[in-house]
Amino acid sequence: MATKFYNPENNTMVGSRIPDSNGNGVHGSTPLNVTIVGAGIGGLTTAIYLRRNGHNVSIYEQSRFVNETGAAIHLAPNSNGILRRLGINAEDFGAVEMQGLVEYNKEGVEKRKVNLIEANKQWQHPWQLVHRVRLHDKLKDIATNTAGEGKPVALNTSSKVLNVDPSNATITLENGEIIASDLVLGADGIYSKTRAAVQGKPSILVPSGKAAFRFLIARKIALEDPESAKLFRQDNELSIWYDENRRVVMYPCDGNDLLNFVCIHPDSESQGGETEWNRQASLEQLLKVYDGFDSRLLALFRKADPNSLKVWKLLDMEPLDTWIHTRLALLGDAAHPFLPHQGQGGGIAMEDAAALGVVLPLGTTANEVPERLKLYEEIRLKRAHRIQEYSRQAGGDLKDGEVRVDMMEYTNYNFGHDEWDNSTNLFKKWQAAKNPHLYWRSPVAFGPAPGPRQDVLGNPHPSQQQTFRTASIKFKTSRTFLQNLFPTASFQFESPGTVAYASFSTTTLGNMRWLGGGGYNHFGLYIHGVKYTKADGTVVRGTHMPVLMESLADPIITGRDEIGMPKVYCAIDINRRSHGYFMSASWQGAKFCDFKLEGLEAVDTSTTKGTIGGEDDEGILVYRYVPKVGVRDTPEVEYPVMVPHKEESAKHPSTVTKVEVSQRASIKFDKLDQEALPTLYYIVSVLADIPIYEIVGAKVVEGRGVPDVSSAQRLE
Repeated sequence: MATKFYNPENNTMVGSRIPDSNGNGVHGSTPLNVTIVGAGIGGLTTAIYLRRNGHNVSIYEQSRFVNETGAAIHLAPNSNGILRRLGINAEDFGAVEMQGLVEYNKEGVEKRKVNLIEANKQWQHPWQLVHRVRLHDKLKDIATNTAGEGKPVALNTSSKVLNVDPSNATITLENGEIIASDLVLGADGIYSKTRAAVQGKPSILVPSGKAAFRFLIARKIALEDPESAKLFRQDNELSIWYDENRRVVMYPCDGNDLLNFVCIHPDSESQGGETEWNRQASLEQLLKVYDGFDSRLLALFRKADPNSLKVWKLLDMEPLDTWIHTRLALLGDAAHPFLPHQGQGGGIAMEDAAALGVVLPLGTTANEVPERLKLYEEIRLKRAHRIQEYSRQAGGDLKDGEVRVDMMEYTNYNFGHDEWDNSTNLFKKWQAAKNPHLYWRSPVAFGPAPGPRQDVLGNPHPSQQQTFRTASIKFKTSRTFLQNLFPTASFQFESPGTVAYASFSTTTLGNMRWLGGGGYNHFGLYIHGVKYTKADGTVVRGTHMPVLMESLADPIITGRDEIGMPKVYCAIDINRRSHGYFMSASWQGAKFCDFKLEGLEAVDTSTTKGTIGGEDDEGILVYRYVPKVGVRDTPEVEYPVMVPHKEESAKHPSTVTKVEVSQRASIKFDKLDQEALPTLYYIVSVLADIPIYEIVGAKVVEGRGVPDVSSAQRLE
């Protein structure tokens, strides 16, 4: 059974997998035969994901050596997360973390300097600068290596594709050979042959008016010259020189040993009417185009190997109305060619790959391919085209000597996205919408009855002698994963970063008057730092509780019916020792969770908050959902509910009598399967996938006075 977990040793998410299309997580179905045209970064990343899903993947690449051209590229947090999910850490092959940005005018006068070290901490994955060939070689090795998960990808070089038949999923090679498969994926770049098969006609590439020189210079050589050495005040820094209609972008790669240059300028000054994308350039040409620029920069240019200088025309294309045609789908530059002004072209191709990996799990049949590719397009098209447009704007010329677009302006949208989590969420919703027999159930109410908030006469129960003992583990996790648990788009995290905080907490309640002096245990997930925006624009901040498991039917029924709590049943066994606290959760003998706090040490009760996770928020946010009788996919009612801490504590004050802090804490889930957990698998399988990056706190809080949650309020 594949469980996602976070490996702090190498900052990698491993073992993540979308279950078969039947949703039971059982593998062994017939794999798809997949043809990928193009072995660039997007094609290889797609091949790896589909290989790991269990499919048979073949790539057809027209070049002889499958050599990715270019020098270095950005690995922004959104794309780096996709690589790390595959176990690829770019720092292992020389990637440099982007820590600073400095901007100059053409004369070399510093106009702006930004330190990114603190700002980048909001992203779970680093922003890196990597040599393109190193990345390409790594992807190629993982795709084709016999040691990897799944069948190795068949990489066919010198295989130029002349024609694609989308309806029959066949390609015709230059040698006349016809290759048949279940689907074809076009990853063949800006000059795509597969694109014409989608559109029914060749695409029209439009000159952007700009061209770019690209080359590398060894930093060691640059430092030997006192003049050019002045440019390198610190490692890990990207520098830009601006003039009215041209710019120079320089950044390090290969462990700061190489300097990558992208010199963007009017195409008439180097390319003329040529459309060849990777022409040989000359040093004389480069110096002429940038005549009058910073003398230190020109001194650096002169150290470039003339044979390494390349220049290519920056071409653009109107956004396509569709990327798909029956059994053919486009990705990367074949679907949405990017101008290089944001460094997102390769990253968005990798996002496409992740989405394809999600919507094409093992168990997808050949007949399902067209609708799965349609879903892929629905997931990806809007975001890709939006960033494509951002890149156009970012490449605009100066206006009145000033940069018109801040390159950091679109950072939150670009970086704060995890396509695997996003696609997984949308794929699950798509599956649910297709199945008319899904029923979101809660227990049926039996009418007015005594419960925790009233006796049979409607009188409240005294609460002061009721006792509680709460053990909690607070941890750092993925915002993009947890946001998939939000019931509507009105629930959001306050922070745009990809790091979030949550707690697993278990409580024993005792001496409960409404239960005849008895008690019960409960165990839940609490997501911190959440805000709910109401229809009138007002915002409520709190901790969202998507599920609460309880060991007794009575509080489950009353909690669901009276205040809309998302409660379900499970057995919860607690073993309290002198310096330890141990909880196990199970259903009918099938244990699915172990929760441990060890090395408990008592602390001053005034030094810690009694709330779950110690959060100073307004209360607990939940979502009430009651299905409509006779219509399984329609709610009778649904709305958010808030349990405000202030009102609740005023009605039913609690007294904390003891607090202990744990020195060693852990929580472990076992998904089991639907046979072992027939009523809980759909919940436990998601809880087990929550990544725990770091445990930031664990404690046991004991006291008297148990609120009855009668302050719960409907928010809308």
